Amino acid sequence: MGTGGILQALIAGVDEAGRGPLAGPVVAAAVILDPRRQIRGLRDSKQLTPARRTVLAARIRERALGVAVAVADHSEVDLINILQTTMLAMKRALIDLPTRPTQILIDGNRAPRLNDCFADCEVKTIVRGDALIPSISAASIIAKTYRDALMGQLDDEYPGYGLGQHFGYATRAHLAALVRLGPSAIHRASFNPLRSWLSGVLPFGVLPSDVELCESELDED
Repeated sequence: MGTGGILQALIAGVDEAGRGPLAGPVVAAAVILDPRRQIRGLRDSKQLTPARRTVLAARIRERALGVAVAVADHSEVDLINILQTTMLAMKRALIDLPTRPTQILIDGNRAPRLNDCFADCEVKTIVRGDALIPSISAASIIAKTYRDALMGQLDDEYPGYGLGQHFGYATRAHLAALVRLGPSAIHRASFNPLRSWLSGVLPFGVLPSDVELCESELDED
């Protein structure tokens, strides 16, 4: 309870990592920051070095009032599409928060359906929220560091693709490995170029016109 008996607003920022990759899960995070324990340097995770993300992720987990991470795997992406899978992961993260928020701020322009479990919460979507809103920035950092670590573990289980380097994104090295090895059990069959290759629309190695290569982390979405 805050000054004068007024309840302190509990703002949950929500963001995801892994919408664009050809392999692996979507990871969403929800974070309720403590205004009494500020964290300097919060910003969009893609604008931070891996080392800085790791430092900030530890500080967020130490100082936040609530942190939750949820995963929706590649099979869910193929079953219900990437947008709905992202919404599902966000909802799971919010449900797993140890503290119930009074307001929910979501990066982007789409929000999951939350009336069944957060009907009493104000829900807002904010385009570029990961660069503008500290709680969303914190969620971005938590989601990104969690997913990167998970992809490093999956690299050990599915060697040869370089998952620990490109984290499943469509880099030239990743596509070359796909042509050489074929898809692994965690690749998204509904994403191009795999969709076109597996369906026989295009020969393995021929890229569809809608495939955009990722050359760096700044290309990730």
